[in-house]
Amino acid sequence: MSPSAEPMPAPVRLVDVSDAVLEQLLTVAIQDADADEVTPPLGSAAGWNSERISWFREYHHAAAGLDGPAQQKSWAISCDGKLVGSIRLKRTGEGTLETGIWLGRSFRGQGIAREALRLVIGRAAASGAAVLEADTTAGNTAALVLLRSAGALLDEGHASGDAAVPVKARIPLR
Repeated sequence: MSPSAEPMPAPVRLVDVSDAVLEQLLTVAIQDADADEVTPPLGSAAGWNSERISWFREYHHAAAGLDGPAQQKSWAISCDGKLVGSIRLKRTGEGTLETGIWLGRSFRGQGIAREALRLVIGRAAASGAAVLEADTTAGNTAALVLLRSAGALLDEGHASGDAAVPVKARIPLR
């Protein structure tokens, strides 16, 4: 048997976000991710400020289930027993869910995001959704490669050299 050209990532799991997991996930985010990759712009200070930290905690507390008031679910991503980032599902319409993901910088490029997306696609399909959507930008080449690898159809809008141009990805689930 010949060795694979691409190394297999360590086991990846989606972990429910309990209070203890939330604090570990927040530590990963603060130490290993840019605040703009994880939260909306909040507060007057750049980077990880008190407003962003509060939002992070409130968001994960609210994202407790697709059938709950927020109609979204977030998970911590665990790789080889270590928390490395987060992924979510959100109901956005009849038969449509949206996903988003972030990983700490030191965990990128190892196939972890691809495996986490595969797992969340399975959860989305099991929920009965017909389509999984994701929003990114033309400049986020890693996200575009990841989404294409999952079979996403990309609506890249008007052709432009602007990296901030929005891109909508749609992954058919049935």
